[in-house]
Amino acid sequence: MKFRASAVQYPLHTISSFEEFANQVIHYVKTAAEFDANFVLFPEFLTTQLISFPVEGREQTIHDLPKYTDAYRQLFSGIATQTGMHIIGGTHIVENDGKLYNAAHLFYPDGRIATQAKLHLTPTEVYEWGLTPGEDLQIFHTDFGPISLLTCYDIEFPEVVRMVRAMGADVVFCPSCTDDRHGFHRVRYSCHARTIENQIYVVTTGTIGSLPTVDFMRGNFGQAAIISPNDVPFPPGGIIAEGELNTDMIITGDLDIALLHKVRESGSVTTWRDRRSDLYPDWENLVKGAPVY
Repeated sequence: MKFRASAVQYPLHTISSFEEFANQVIHYVKTAAEFDANFVLFPEFLTTQLISFPVEGREQTIHDLPKYTDAYRQLFSGIATQTGMHIIGGTHIVENDGKLYNAAHLFYPDGRIATQAKLHLTPTEVYEWGLTPGEDLQIFHTDFGPISLLTCYDIEFPEVVRMVRAMGADVVFCPSCTDDRHGFHRVRYSCHARTIENQIYVVTTGTIGSLPTVDFMRGNFGQAAIISPNDVPFPPGGIIAEGELNTDMIITGDLDIALLHKVRESGSVTTWRDRRSDLYPDWENLVKGAPVY
């Protein structure tokens, strides 16, 4: 099984309407379609652009984002249906039972919408924005095999990626948002480590640009990458494609799932097969019966 993925280095800037946001999103999806992409990934917190302009004479805050949920979902679902692509629409703040969640959204070509709330929250998300961590972990079946959606900080926790691999995911899509080099490299280095540990692909991207009127979104440092395990069938350094740092652009690359199965069986190292379940938990057994969507 082979498929093509694109990832958007999404430039945040102040806008004046939802239509302006929609036009920017459509531009990148059309670009990915011109490259015959099967998946397109947008970064974490891209919808904070929707609170960069005042409404009814007042500045908006993170707590205003849930009111855009229906319009956000209609926009991305419509584009996915029209293009026939699977679109990971970055993350959007949703409200459920009075709690706010940072939720990654997968829009299927047939109109279905799946979500995965971010499981591990940064101090800013907890103390400044009052977000709540997600409470369940899923993988998602697609026409191109099972995938996982793990957002930014989530990728820095090896256990959760072990779990989604044990549940069957071969590709982790990781939307991210980091404001400086330190945060960016924490996420990027973690992505490389997870591909080696689990012999999977990771597709990641981040926001660039700035939103001067949105607290904690005034600076962004990002780069998209499609990352493979480090073994002979894959590119040196495990980089299938990567963008230019902090540049408005989209990257595209091909992912060959058969190569993952090959290196798991007969690679230079077989890290997934060689895990020592006699010394530490075997996630493959622990996650039996876990939900798969």
